[in-house]
Amino acid sequence: MSTEPDPQLEQITADAAAGDATAQFILGGMYENGDGVAEDLQQARAWYEKAATQGFADAQFNLGVMYETGNGVKEDYVQAKKWYEKAAAQDDAAAQFNLGLLYADGLGVPQDYAQARIWWEKAALHGDADAQANLGVMYAEGQGVAQDFAQAIAWYEKAAAQGDPDAQCILGEMYADGQGVEQDDVQAYKWFSLAGSCGIEEAMTALEELETIMTKAQIAEAQKLAEKWKPS
Repeated sequence: MSTEPDPQLEQITADAAAGDATAQFILGGMYENGDGVAEDLQQARAWYEKAATQGFADAQFNLGVMYETGNGVKEDYVQAKKWYEKAAAQDDAAAQFNLGLLYADGLGVPQDYAQARIWWEKAALHGDADAQANLGVMYAEGQGVAQDFAQAIAWYEKAAAQGDPDAQCILGEMYADGQGVEQDDVQAYKWFSLAGSCGIEEAMTALEELETIMTKAQIAEAQKLAEKWKPS
């Protein structure tokens, strides 16, 4: 193993020590992942914290993850929430999504589906597919909101349009059952086909069942729709 000094690492370290938040964040990531340095989660946390206290949103998010998962620190949902909130206030969609999870699961905060919905909506409007899918679940099941299948469909469609296979499978079920939309086996087949291509076994089983009741023309139409589909 080479013992030659790495000029790039030396420069990043010097910049980080001089207070450059971007360099502090990069150095934190290097220590967290063992990238060019020996993995050292304590060093990772220390450098993330330096960047985070300067308002660096990505560092704030990474600190939140470390505290939520107990990665290199004692698991602490209150600290996780603190750092997620700081990143979320800067419109970090991943932090907004994770905050929603904390409220939905009652981790570090009292369980509060209304707050979960607020944070997931913020993340969803920034294009976070997981948040869009979770909002679909909330509206479909009446979790903290009035049950509204039309709203559920709208959010599932946003997630499915980005290629989320679970959302695609659920959309298939809703079209098959006429839940929130007009019953449509062709649309159901299309969404099940897309989800099945990603390995969702439930979708593949549903396809087999649909094939027993659909005409060959309907199946061909659905297959053509699936082939033409592209994520947006």
